[in-house]
Amino acid sequence: MKKLIATALAASAMAVVPAASAQDAPSKGEQELAKMLEGRVAGEAEDCIFVSGTSPQMTIIDKTAIVYRQGSTIWVNRPEHPENLDDSDILVTERFGGNFCRLDHTYMIDRTGGFYSGPVFLGEFVPYRLPDKG
Repeated sequence: MKKLIATALAASAMAVVPAASAQDAPSKGEQELAKMLEGRVAGEAEDCIFVSGTSPQMTIIDKTAIVYRQGSTIWVNRPEHPENLDDSDILVTERFGGNFCRLDHTYMIDRTGGFYSGPVFLGEFVPYRLPDKG
């Protein structure tokens, strides 16, 4: 009887291990972001980035981050609730001035129906640059 209980406990413990390691695996969005940032070094985070007349190239990484390319710099913003980011929706931002800041009113709109699909509470903007060749 003791052997049967020990075997059952060992089997149940083994069943838990794969579930825990699956949770530790990076999401598809994290993998996509890592590929974009490959070879780059993070700089000091900022509350705002300057947006000129030619707007930066923006990419929404589903349920992960908002990425802006300005020249050779890639700016990454990880909102407080990244689950609201949907790469098939439209990001709407009500900016105050020429900068894009973490306190700007930002939300998602469904691309097909045009309805509100969730708020986006921006975080800090982290610049990623290629290291200097020295």
